[in-house]
Amino acid sequence: MPNSVTQPRRYLALSGGVGGAKLALGLSKQLTAEELIIVCNTGDDFDHYGLRICPDLDTVMYTLAGRNNQQQGWGLADESWRTMDALAELGGETWFRLGDLDIATHLQRGELLRRGLSLSAITQTLCRQLGVDYRVLPMSDEAVRTVVSTDQGQLSFQHYFVREQCRPEVRGFEFRGIDDAHPQREFLELLRCEELDAVIICPSNPFVSIDPILQLPGVRAALVDCSAPVIAVSPIVGGQAIKGPAAKMLRELNLQSSAFAVAQHYSDILDGFIIDTADADQAGAITELNIVVHTTPSIMTTLDDRIRLATETLRFAATLGGDV
Repeated sequence: MPNSVTQPRRYLALSGGVGGAKLALGLSKQLTAEELIIVCNTGDDFDHYGLRICPDLDTVMYTLAGRNNQQQGWGLADESWRTMDALAELGGETWFRLGDLDIATHLQRGELLRRGLSLSAITQTLCRQLGVDYRVLPMSDEAVRTVVSTDQGQLSFQHYFVREQCRPEVRGFEFRGIDDAHPQREFLELLRCEELDAVIICPSNPFVSIDPILQLPGVRAALVDCSAPVIAVSPIVGGQAIKGPAAKMLRELNLQSSAFAVAQHYSDILDGFIIDTADADQAGAITELNIVVHTTPSIMTTLDDRIRLATETLRFAATLGGDV
């Protein structure tokens, strides 16, 4: 008699901050906590006033918890800023805004780090306390720090992104510590798992959100060899980034600001690529990279948009060998 037990579905999403968190939320409305694992970039992490700040991990965590500030795109809803106001009165640095509620997350993370817990264990603890059942994993438990080479010299990512508001012209990127870092154990095991249904690269900045994940030792090779289809959603629509400086970075690196340029950047690992209907004219060129293209509205303004794009992504995965 045939085995009637249905194998559980397993989907792995690679995410940066705001854009990735939107699709991760949509996927969470379609998949159970056993079916979806989200791996986040930690190249943006840094220490500020003695606190370990993990912007992408926190954005995904707050979004899945339904606690994110939807107006500003980062941090917590119903936030207050009395600590920053008091810090300004004392002449402190306030270019990186930490809300009063958000500070509690960083204080608790710091305390758990001092107790010797790994970033993976701490993230799961924080998720559990916020009511998030999904596995949200850092790309590595070891420090990797993104440095942006600019016309004004080398800047740590948060100095470039927040303090300088992305104004300096980009020349390149360096991921300090990456050669000695190890991919998070569960992450690498999933990439090598025969039961994995798809890897989904969320619409995050390819250079500073996804490349730190891909450049961890062994990750890109594991994606090339992965038995599951690898799909990316373009963060560029109509030549513009939906969020953040991706389009500006492409232009300053003498690349076309287009969905095609992003597909080309990922071309060695991709089986499928999702582009917006505004970029349908690029489908043929992307197909010539031996990548299957799916065209659909991809701008996620509402929760319904997030769920619809997640549904489209999962259906597309099924056509490439994933199971829905």
